[in-house]
Amino acid sequence: MLTLSALGFLLIAVVSGPVMTSLSAGGFDDPDSESAAASDILEDRFDAGDANFILLVTPDKALDDPQTRRDGERLTKKLAAQDGVESVDSYFAGQGGQPPEELVSEKGDQALIVARLVGDDDEQAETAEEIVPEVTGDQGSLAVKSGGYAEFNRQANEKVEKDLLLAESIAVPITLLLLILVFRSGAAALLPLAVAGVSVVGSLAALVVIAQFTSVSVFATNLTTALGLGLAIDYSLFIVSRYREELAKGCDLEEALRRSLNTAGRTVFFSSLTVLLSLCALLVFPLFYLTSFAYAGIGVVVFAMLGSLVVLPALLSLLGPRIDKYDLLAVFRRGRPRPEGPRSDGFWYRLATFVMRRPVPVLTVVLIGLAVIVAPFGSASYGLPDDRSLSKDAEAAQVGDALREDFPALAGQGLQIVLDGAKPSSGDLTAYATEVSRVDGIERVDSSAGVFQDGERVADAPPGAPDVFDADDATWLSLQSVTEAYSDDGQDMVADVRGVSPPDGAESKVGGMAAAYTDTLDGLWDALPYAVLIIAVLTFVLLFLFTGSLLVPAKAIIMNLLSLTATFGAMVFIFQEGHLTFLAGDFTVTGQIDVTMPILMFCVIFGLSMDYEVFLLSRIKEEYDRTGDNTLAVAHGIQSTGRLITAAAGLMAIFFVALVFTSFTPVKILGLGTALAIVMDALIIRGLLVPAFMRLAGRANWWAPGPLRRFHQKYGFHHEVPAAPAADGPAAVPAQATEEGVPGRTGAAR
Repeated sequence: MLTLSALGFLLIAVVSGPVMTSLSAGGFDDPDSESAAASDILEDRFDAGDANFILLVTPDKALDDPQTRRDGERLTKKLAAQDGVESVDSYFAGQGGQPPEELVSEKGDQALIVARLVGDDDEQAETAEEIVPEVTGDQGSLAVKSGGYAEFNRQANEKVEKDLLLAESIAVPITLLLLILVFRSGAAALLPLAVAGVSVVGSLAALVVIAQFTSVSVFATNLTTALGLGLAIDYSLFIVSRYREELAKGCDLEEALRRSLNTAGRTVFFSSLTVLLSLCALLVFPLFYLTSFAYAGIGVVVFAMLGSLVVLPALLSLLGPRIDKYDLLAVFRRGRPRPEGPRSDGFWYRLATFVMRRPVPVLTVVLIGLAVIVAPFGSASYGLPDDRSLSKDAEAAQVGDALREDFPALAGQGLQIVLDGAKPSSGDLTAYATEVSRVDGIERVDSSAGVFQDGERVADAPPGAPDVFDADDATWLSLQSVTEAYSDDGQDMVADVRGVSPPDGAESKVGGMAAAYTDTLDGLWDALPYAVLIIAVLTFVLLFLFTGSLLVPAKAIIMNLLSLTATFGAMVFIFQEGHLTFLAGDFTVTGQIDVTMPILMFCVIFGLSMDYEVFLLSRIKEEYDRTGDNTLAVAHGIQSTGRLITAAAGLMAIFFVALVFTSFTPVKILGLGTALAIVMDALIIRGLLVPAFMRLAGRANWWAPGPLRRFHQKYGFHHEVPAAPAADGPAAVPAQATEEGVPGRTGAAR
């Protein structure tokens, strides 16, 4: 088995090699939306659309200096001559005439050259990569920086690969050291890293294969590394710990491995299903940026599960009794025995009994604390990734800042309206353009029928306008606006423009940045209920099959939602409102949070929280099946898993915290938010809320109506109840209880 695993690993390693070159840029817009259709028509039939490549020109001398103009004209011609450049509009377009006022800064000290690159996001980024060295930097008397959407994608892609290596270089050494502390053995500490290698390399290979058939975002690699390493360590930690626990009970190597796989191994399988189903919910969203994370996450879970259930047992068989070899910290313990199994004097046992003696006060205090953290989430404002998502030293971010500050006419990007199906008459087009120009936020409308402002025709169309705006059975209008595209005002403007009735026989399609933002939000909100329903229903069914209870799955879902909303509140507090920014390093506070992040974090964190829930419930149910004592089972289950869940959560949090050191704000949000949620879930949810709730519910935790109980008995998952160890201790026989039902003193049984 080990030989086959090694050969399989070599194969997938070869396949995963070209991963970064196989993945795509962009993916932040809904490809099936009205705005996407308008963009496609503009490009295919009119060779028109938004400028997506911008050069910010800062001259040594004044803009009207002859040397400045000569260098500017030379630069304009050089850009226009590059392959992949469809059109160029420049302040330095030629001698004579008045330069376009929107291409000169309000201070009069900078100018713009704007271009439209052809192709999809990947092709535009490739074109930008080729031409940037030719047209930026020192160009005679000009200092030139590049920006625009195509350049944002290129620079984001460039940083992802570097950031990924940085995150791994931070996380892996720290993790190895902590694994040695957790496992107390150099040999055992290397096992999770071996499984992690299978998980990460396997999922990257899967992304390469999937990318041959559909677009996969380059940002998915961030989740692949963090989640792959984290889950592999989680699953390995639980199986190896159970294996060592069984060895400590006196089992031989083969029996210890068998029992470990029948208990912890089965739990890993169920846990993998819960995480996988949560990530599958991302597939219902229209953005390939989000579906890419689903592909990455599903691949990670599958390979982490296979690595834990196939590769890890083979390695354990190979190591045998050498599992405890290279105890690098033995000298510091001075012969103290390693604790194995549940102990009534352990920290987690004492914490659980403390909470179960005071369940109502504990619930009250914790829920109030969570409510305080959740509060900022109510004022969340959403946007999409743009140049401000990059670090402040990125050229695209600097150019974007200059546009917003000194070139307001271009900062809003404007809208385009395509009238398709039947080209309207000049009179009908004039009436339509006049009405559109009255919409709040629209500064000017250009068309083949003339120029319109504030409900009036203010100028004739320039010569050649019909060649630009008209086709056989269609025409389009260009709308200028200074309204921020990613804003409520931008959405209102789009709605008002779409509310203007088109001429008879024509169908209107509104495109542009504000329209794409509006359509993307609509697509996400439309899909969100289906994603939530998928996660909630399938998770409930899985946990019922796992426990045979109706209350426990409902409790798990509610508590996960509590930790999730608290995490969202913290992210709004930090990234939208700009508090405690030192926790996330260098980023730009925009007053908004990327709308895709709460959705992505919901699916990822919900799955990971259920991961820990399944591990905890497996030990609680195992004890309950053996003793029939709910309260004792909760205390022993938390003691048995508390250290492991905390260690696993801490190790996984390290990988996500490492993402904070990246240069892309959404990835920072994903990293810090997931790390916070993991720690909160392990310490607060599992340590405080779970024992308090399960103490109050008592035997009702395990109730199900007769038909469902019989269904579970026939089709559900049934825990192997190991024989009680021979040694004295609380795990050997059911403990007595106080009148409140808390282990430790005599009293009534539950």
